[in-house]
Amino acid sequence: MKSLANEFFVTMAEGAREHHAENTSRYDLIVNGIRNETDLAQQVALIDQMIAAEVDAIVIAPADSKAVVPAVARAIANGIVVVNIDNRFDDDVLADYELDIPFVGPDNFLGAETVGKVLATQLSPGDPVAILEGVPTAYNSQRRTAGFLKAMTDAGMTVVDSQSAQWDQTIATTVTSGMLVQHPELVAILAANDNMALGAVAAITQAGKSGDIAVVGFDNISAIQTLIRDGSVLATADQHADLLAVYGIDFALQALESNAILTDRATPVDLVTIDDLE
Repeated sequence: MKSLANEFFVTMAEGAREHHAENTSRYDLIVNGIRNETDLAQQVALIDQMIAAEVDAIVIAPADSKAVVPAVARAIANGIVVVNIDNRFDDDVLADYELDIPFVGPDNFLGAETVGKVLATQLSPGDPVAILEGVPTAYNSQRRTAGFLKAMTDAGMTVVDSQSAQWDQTIATTVTSGMLVQHPELVAILAANDNMALGAVAAITQAGKSGDIAVVGFDNISAIQTLIRDGSVLATADQHADLLAVYGIDFALQALESNAILTDRATPVDLVTIDDLE
């Protein structure tokens, strides 16, 4: 997985462990994650460790859609089944390595667009908004940013700033603080994950603008639910981290037990607002 400092991936790990507890006779489980969202070297090292351990399958949420591909290519060359979850590998890089890796995950564009549309109902055409992007080379970050942009463009909003906060809460606080200084007219911030939404809310509070700037996120971690309930965050998207792990493991087992040729599998992504939490 990616960063275990992110509650989303802690939930994913819990989903994997619960599935394993019900299927101990079918497989052994090793759960690994990296320290932060951008520690590509550590994730590559983990893949190499799994190759050395001669595991049968790797289910991976890659930290980068391109840079991790050479490592998974080594795994596949060693006869290991690889299933891609959460963040899709780049199609062009996969083609360069002549790889066909099944993807299990949600439509990030649709999820972000849906959240953006909810935000748009609270705004007026021409209102200035900003976007907090994830890691720029991550496919899910690109798709969520694109979904936010479409929702805002369709509603006639003005996107005055869009910057990466690396999926990180602390970085998001810093980036948002800069945005508020540069664009004091901002009325909303769209964050590509809930960690960054938490950082945005912290910066807004520090600037004394609580209640003046709407925030939306993506992932539906428990901390964001608290902020939705108190009105600090308007909406998020739930891509069901625990189910992503289960779907990925089931795919891997299917390949191992039946030699099935796997194809991509779409998983649910659901809008979460105050109405869904009450």
